[in-house]
Amino acid sequence: MAELVRVRRLRDQEGQQLLRITRRGTGSPIRLRRAMVVLASAGGNTVPAIARLVQADEDTIRQVIHRFNEIGMASLDPQWAGGRPRQISPDEEQFIVETANTRPEQLGRPFTRWSIRKLADHLRVHSTRRVRIERERLRQILHRHRITFQRTKTWKESTDPQRDAKLARIEYVSAHFPQRVFAFDEFGPLVIRPQAGTGWAPAGHPHRFPANYHKLHGVRQFHGCYSVGDDQLWGVVRRRKSAANTLAALKSIRAARPDGAPIYVILDNLSAHKGRKIRAWAARNKVELCFTPTYASWANPIEAQFGPLRTFVIAGSNHPNHTALTRRLQAYLRWRNANARHPDVLAAQRRERARIRSERQRRWGQPATRAA
Repeated sequence: MAELVRVRRLRDQEGQQLLRITRRGTGSPIRLRRAMVVLASAGGNTVPAIARLVQADEDTIRQVIHRFNEIGMASLDPQWAGGRPRQISPDEEQFIVETANTRPEQLGRPFTRWSIRKLADHLRVHSTRRVRIERERLRQILHRHRITFQRTKTWKESTDPQRDAKLARIEYVSAHFPQRVFAFDEFGPLVIRPQAGTGWAPAGHPHRFPANYHKLHGVRQFHGCYSVGDDQLWGVVRRRKSAANTLAALKSIRAARPDGAPIYVILDNLSAHKGRKIRAWAARNKVELCFTPTYASWANPIEAQFGPLRTFVIAGSNHPNHTALTRRLQAYLRWRNANARHPDVLAAQRRERARIRSERQRRWGQPATRAA
């Protein structure tokens, strides 16, 4: 006959502690039930009787008794596991991410975007590979994979059949003849009203302008010319874009290289840039017009030069009229051109940094790390 399962003889300290746990009835319910099992077994109760007392399975009672006999009072404390076994496999998680990145219309669903509820329902019922997942768990997976709720944006792709040829020509002349390459474009519209901007100010006390959104002075256009090789920017403010104003700008560019050698001007496909008079004048004066592809004005080097104009002259301003604005623009252009980083200066700075690195390595044995 098998020996009855029973707790070992308790020490006084263990008995008092078990009695205190069962009498107070506070703390963890699991700890309380296990203490009751141990006390009942120590009192001579059989396993079936203890199972009826605590409303548990007899095998569970035997496990509690055996564990107490092995490690003592520590067996009463619950050993919390790490939660439910993982139900979403890495393959299923990748499938969830791919589904979230796919428009619902492509999967046969009658809406243009997912919500958390709709995506969870699709994964659970309508997808070819069904994944049962709750909304909060789905939200956590999307957050971990940096999938956020964003506004849809539009973009334009160049439809110019000569796109590659035009870009190749611009790259070629910029690389081989930088001292004879210029760029032209208009910057605007320039309006007279308080412009929002940023700047240094005491905390909580930003600079303020009166609110006024009326365009009482009309609009203007800044016609800018940029010398790629010399890093010089100049231009004038006009009332409108026109072929006559474009031709005047091209003549100022031609005057910047009076030696009669060919020059190259990069500009976009605006109709005011490629009229018959402009093309005829360019052919007579050895000016090659390098047009950017349609919807690809980013290829024009002057576009990057307009950013500082907006940041340091337009933003955070409250000019009274276009005359004052034009004066500020010209003052900034004079300062910018006087402080331009000439290619020769940049080359000299690079040579000086290289000399310092080699000298440091020779004298101190330090590696010649590249300066930032």
